[in-house]
Amino acid sequence: MSLAGRTATWWVRLRSPCPAFSSLCVASWLPAGLAACERLYSSRSKDKLDMSVYPVESIRNFSIIAHVDHGKSTLADRLLEITGTIAKTTQNKQVLDKLQVERERGITVKAQSASLFYKHEGVNYLLNLIDTPGHVDFSYEVSRSLSACQGVILVVDANEGIQAQTVANFYLAFEAQLAIIPVINKIDLKNADPERVEKQIEKLFDIPTDECVRISAKQGTNVEKVLQKVIEKIPPPQCNTGDPLKALVFDSTFDHYRGVIANIALFGGEIQKGHKIVSAHTKKRYEVNEVGILTPNEQPTQKLYAGQVGYLIAGMKEVTEAQIGDTLFLYKQPVEPLPGFKSAKPMVFAGMYPVDQTEYNNLKSALERLTLNDSSVTVHRDSSLALGAGWRLGFLGLLHMEVFNQRLEQEYNMSVILTAPTVPYKAILSSAKLIKEYGQTEMTIINPAQFPDKLSVSEYLEPTVLGTIVTPHEYIGKIITLCQDRRAVQKDMLYIDEHRVMLKYLFPLNEIVVDFYDALKSLSSGYASFDYEDAGYQAADLVKMDILVNGNPVEELATIIHNDKAYATGKFLCERLKDAIPRQLFEIAIQAAVGKKIIARETLKAYRKNVVAKCYGGDITRRMKLLRRQAEGKKLMRKIGNVEVPKDAFIRVLKRQTDK
Repeated sequence: MSLAGRTATWWVRLRSPCPAFSSLCVASWLPAGLAACERLYSSRSKDKLDMSVYPVESIRNFSIIAHVDHGKSTLADRLLEITGTIAKTTQNKQVLDKLQVERERGITVKAQSASLFYKHEGVNYLLNLIDTPGHVDFSYEVSRSLSACQGVILVVDANEGIQAQTVANFYLAFEAQLAIIPVINKIDLKNADPERVEKQIEKLFDIPTDECVRISAKQGTNVEKVLQKVIEKIPPPQCNTGDPLKALVFDSTFDHYRGVIANIALFGGEIQKGHKIVSAHTKKRYEVNEVGILTPNEQPTQKLYAGQVGYLIAGMKEVTEAQIGDTLFLYKQPVEPLPGFKSAKPMVFAGMYPVDQTEYNNLKSALERLTLNDSSVTVHRDSSLALGAGWRLGFLGLLHMEVFNQRLEQEYNMSVILTAPTVPYKAILSSAKLIKEYGQTEMTIINPAQFPDKLSVSEYLEPTVLGTIVTPHEYIGKIITLCQDRRAVQKDMLYIDEHRVMLKYLFPLNEIVVDFYDALKSLSSGYASFDYEDAGYQAADLVKMDILVNGNPVEELATIIHNDKAYATGKFLCERLKDAIPRQLFEIAIQAAVGKKIIARETLKAYRKNVVAKCYGGDITRRMKLLRRQAEGKKLMRKIGNVEVPKDAFIRVLKRQTDK
């Protein structure tokens, strides 16, 4: 081939985001540089792993599950070191936590997978590990990860014992009928009490104490035994290489150069570069460009076989093409789609608007790419008179909302206005006109502007959750009082051991969505843990509260609230708005109203000129005449004056209270 032709070919190849190629970019225009590029590319192609040496019988797919901060990511680091997947250094901390937000907060947000190679009793095993988040808001990530596994390592802190999310994650794995290996971590701590934790595990989960493995993930004590237990206790996947290709997409990310990278688990058949595949969800056809495994970085392989977990790049350019839970199969070899995942149910809604409306399209693009990576977020277009065009986003919880906002700022450099969180209510309609308009007797309300009048509704419903609180027994009194203040109903109370109690309460979601977790932590000195699951809807006395400024309702500040809490919330909003609105030359009334009834009021005093300053003594009637004339002028001004609530005042009032 001519020099020009070879140069053009390598210019295309050099656009691949491979750092080794990038270093040769300058030299690539010279014949010597081209030769070096060709050698590098051919050696990279030859280095592809042959995955056929790992039959289904020697594959183990497992997840690590635990309560937040019980040492999942540290255990994952040690497993990667023992199997030689990563070099053993002191820098190995949260290796699988790749996001900046994860490293800053010290929590796992995204489930991350890695393939480990381990030799046990002369047999080479392929262990596919998935490290999962521990916080309640990310339980959707955990349930998705478990669908690609046959077993789990349940990590419990030897100091803190079983916590609320430990219980929730255990039942997720138990319902999925997975093998469970209990591991007691942090036995090197001074206050560690592994015997007590073993008794808790036996009492709550009915797992014999002799099956628990005591380890210190930080120091690496006994971690090798965990790998041996994984091989002995967890069964290989039930699938066959001879079957037609059936691959489950359980996660996906977006790369600016290569498009969508889909994480797949193979439940049948095999896949390699050049195969024509079809998506069961979109019915679109693709050609496979690359397959490989994560170690934890991408490692291309010649093929992927049934039972293995890896990644696939197939030229998907649109973020909507890689639907999580989708089934991929070979062209002209259709299969029955896999069950997929139960779609995530948003628990918290918030409005999101660009700070500057000229950034709308950039924010739209960033949202599309981030929701590909975090499919549990729901997006609906919305607009506001004060804040402009934006979206109403649904999240799984408050931490989920904060992390999503932080990722937008860090990964896409987007600055947004996020309004106070709300929850989805329902109304059972009795008006024939409304039933005809909505096509059903029940409507969901995610925006206060949609709230129907009481005369056309038979009853309102609010979402509830079943909350689990695990706490030391000395804090029970304070926690019960807190729950009663939040309109909660006690369902169960169980002593896990002589020191710890598990409480179960039915909460209205609206009562726990903003500051309940913070209040619980401060009451219990940080020892209590909290977890919740959806418990459907219940009838409630709900009202729509409007905020009036000079008698005119401000649509953006309307809220749906329980009748018992209307006065306190109305007073708080009025006080906050009073501080945010600039003073005028006339008096401004800021009122909270439920229907026609005013329930709270704050008055913003007018700027006033001292009209009697020129009166030095003399008759009092002169002073009164001047003051009366000023009052008449102010009264007239108030009638014709219009209060423009500035945008920054809306932002201050609507933004979530961080200091509350």
